Amino acid sequence: MSVERYMRRALALAQEGMEAGRGGPFGAVVVWEERIVGEGTNRVTSTHDPTAHAEVVAIRAACAGLGRFELRGAEIYTSCEPCPMCLSAIYWARLDRIWYGNDRTDAARIGFDDALIYREVALPPDARRLPMARLLADEARAAFAAWERKPDKVRY
Repeated sequence: MSVERYMRRALALAQEGMEAGRGGPFGAVVVWEERIVGEGTNRVTSTHDPTAHAEVVAIRAACAGLGRFELRGAEIYTSCEPCPMCLSAIYWARLDRIWYGNDRTDAARIGFDDALIYREVALPPDARRLPMARLLADEARAAFAAWERKPDKVRY
């Protein structure tokens, strides 16, 4: 398949998901070894899950199908430039490349504006609009210390 065909599949998923009432007009596919291994549509409103963006759904499907938690060697095709959450998920999944159709300006024009989140993430925690406070730091370190000692940990 050509890169255009993978992108057309992501665009078709965006349309199908929206028309089916699953969520916003977003679709994504994960491609590994020249085959689609995960597909996703936005399912935020239908599943009552604010993390069910198309890219996250596609990554989850690809990882489950391949039986692994990282996707090195794979690429993602998404109908829109990933939001900060999806971009983070893509980095955590170790995908090799992102192809996208619409950009964040196009998304903002129809009511999906991520500019606030992009600005907030760049700020130090105490300067963000969402209050953050550290609590029980010494107690919290116990699990981290146990992780450091764990001989059979799976690094990611």
